[in-house]
Amino acid sequence: MQKQQTARRLDGLGTTVFAEMSALALATGSVNLGQGFPDTDGPPEVAEAAVRAIRDGVNQYPPGPGTPDLRLAIAEHQQRFYGLTVDPETEVVVTTGATEAIAAALLALVDPGDEVIALEPFYDSYSAGIAMAGAVRVPVTLRAPGFRLDADRLRAAVTDRTRLILLNTPHNPTGTVLHEDELAAVAQLAVERDLVVVTDEVYEHMTYDVEHRPLATFDGMAERTLTISSAGKTFSFTGWKIGWACGPARLVRPVLMAKQFLTFVSGAPFQPAMAVGLRLPDSYFDGLRATLQGKRDRLIAGLRNVGLEVLVPEGTYFVTADVRPLGFDDGVTFCRELPHRVGVVAIPTQVFYDDVEAGRSLVRFAFCKRDEVLDEAVARLARLR
Repeated sequence: MQKQQTARRLDGLGTTVFAEMSALALATGSVNLGQGFPDTDGPPEVAEAAVRAIRDGVNQYPPGPGTPDLRLAIAEHQQRFYGLTVDPETEVVVTTGATEAIAAALLALVDPGDEVIALEPFYDSYSAGIAMAGAVRVPVTLRAPGFRLDADRLRAAVTDRTRLILLNTPHNPTGTVLHEDELAAVAQLAVERDLVVVTDEVYEHMTYDVEHRPLATFDGMAERTLTISSAGKTFSFTGWKIGWACGPARLVRPVLMAKQFLTFVSGAPFQPAMAVGLRLPDSYFDGLRATLQGKRDRLIAGLRNVGLEVLVPEGTYFVTADVRPLGFDDGVTFCRELPHRVGVVAIPTQVFYDDVEAGRSLVRFAFCKRDEVLDEAVARLARLR
């Protein structure tokens, strides 16, 4: 009999809930509002730029930190939208999606036994990245229905072993966008305790009636914040996996060191295409926000008509709903039964919690789909009544 070979650091990770639910969607022919990817492509001019790059022979390894023009476009983006000055030569690294940026940051900036504070519920790659770095995950819970950050709980979570705060705003899965006072509390604490903050801002251009403000814009934070984002969400090309991290060279340099031994480099012909995307006019970014807000409101109305209690998101392209009004008390059971009962797939939010009870009855639906797909999902969900 062979011994189990899985490293202990991977205990409890297993298959992602997204893989499970997507497989269930295929097996049952369900409408998939689970995994967060659009069902339409992004701007044609960005796609054409990738095709042109392939035909022009941009198909071999790009520079390790990313192509110079994409790094310049990222720096221009930070200045254009947030007034942040970033040196494209030393303060930007291109990664294989934001997921690699997060993993590389944790591997590069955290030692085994260090504590990493993260907002709960957490996107599942955070738990995996922290575990693979040999660090200890310390949750600070955003509780329904408001999902606001409790500054006192955050402060109480910091110990002498705290090395890093992993912040996600706009926040997946809750849709919370951290407000000025919440961000100011994080900044004050990070400066006082000399902490590094890694911010996942992939949904930065998807906020509704509130503004996203990067933590790096607060006093004392530019020199201690690693800002992560990606083009997949903003431009609806999630399969291209082009992300980036930017911040002070002392943080970017070790991320590049880790990244070179993970994927080495990332999609050569997609990098010039993403530079085109980042330089699109304001009308594109405004239109994206308006379109998604319309889809958000469309799905919210439908879910409420079905009888679900909806917690309105300020950002991302996810809506959280409480399933208890429909007679369920467990989101995992609800989501596993849903494809078979009515042909819809959603994601149980409790899998993103250490404190399972805090998310037991919550379910996440993605609204980055065509209107007719959202309407069909709502029509099917109506059978639950």
